Amino acid sequence: MLEQPLSDVRVLDLTWHIAGPYCTKLLADYGADVIKIEKPGEGDPTRRMEPFLGDDPHPEKSGLFLYLNNNKRGVTLNLKSEKGKHILKDLVKDADILVESFRPGVMAELKLDYETLEKINPKLVMTSISNFGQTGPYRDFKSSELIIAAMGFCLLITGSHDHYPLKYAANVMQFDGGVAAATASLMALRGGARGEGEHVDVSLQEVQLGSIDKVSNALLGYQYHGPGTRQARTTTKGMFCSGVFPCKDGWFNLYGYADYFPRVCKMLDRPDLLKDPRFTDPLQAFIPENAEAMNAILIEWFMERTKMEIWEQGRKADIMGAPLSTMEDVVNDPHFKERGFWTKLEHPIRGEVEFPGAPFIMSEGSSQIRRPAPVLGEHNEEVYCKMLGYATDDLVKLTGIGVI
Repeated sequence: MLEQPLSDVRVLDLTWHIAGPYCTKLLADYGADVIKIEKPGEGDPTRRMEPFLGDDPHPEKSGLFLYLNNNKRGVTLNLKSEKGKHILKDLVKDADILVESFRPGVMAELKLDYETLEKINPKLVMTSISNFGQTGPYRDFKSSELIIAAMGFCLLITGSHDHYPLKYAANVMQFDGGVAAATASLMALRGGARGEGEHVDVSLQEVQLGSIDKVSNALLGYQYHGPGTRQARTTTKGMFCSGVFPCKDGWFNLYGYADYFPRVCKMLDRPDLLKDPRFTDPLQAFIPENAEAMNAILIEWFMERTKMEIWEQGRKADIMGAPLSTMEDVVNDPHFKERGFWTKLEHPIRGEVEFPGAPFIMSEGSSQIRRPAPVLGEHNEEVYCKMLGYATDDLVKLTGIGVI
């Protein structure tokens, strides 16, 4: 098997939900030995989050959990017990990175804070992921994807200008937080190679504030232009030759203003439109009646064709546009299949399932999905016996007293 970029890195994963597990998933996908530590009997809450394979709400069939935890080994450990803390400290001795996503202060309450663990392993990188960071007046506040969007300004500028604000779908910001945490962990690890440990403090709110998706640009504008600056929500209604248009089997996104307008005319096979001042004069093109007239021509043409027929014709004219893909479209797209983006895995309970692959490909030491997400406590014997020297009888006793 080809050695991967992070094959010599061991990670202890004390995270749950999305941001932390996605951070450690990225490390695992590129070869890191990630040991996911879960609460005995319960495990990560995402085990109980939909979608479930076959709509069966089984803790080993959550699609979200399975996706976030491929390539990891899994153990159970009660960190509130003294023996559990002792076992974690033993694991820390040979770890490179520890990632946790508890409420700020919890690791200190458990006497497992960075200052304590650093004495055991001076090179340890400990990455703490929380809603608002480890310090500051908001550090103990609970949060959610909606709260992060609202407090971080992007909710105010997302959606249509004549409608109430909208947040992005799903959990975009938590996945962004996972990317930031993985990147920060690897940068800190480089310092560890020089004999220095590091405590990395990742605030999901600050990840969102620093994102390049609208927010940072708007905040930068405020810094330059002052309180009078306001980035309004936009709309595609009335935009000239641009926006999302219905077609025979879905929707198509098009940008056809300015230098792109002749290309749209070529796609439509309508050279006569290039002689119409309503559309070629920039000042007239912005008049709502003229914009709507052009858009009506587009809609009539689009509704007679499928989105793929439009795209094929559009590519011949070198337009700026693309179909709006459904999930089925993406899964069956020949481009992603040819690049090997989808990977099939066999799980002892869920059977065979196809998963999205890694976000980038490396010419050597590429990412690959080597193992399915662990069943709760699947690798207890492998980790505790082979790595730490416990006997099988010891595991029975530790299970009986609620340590593992």
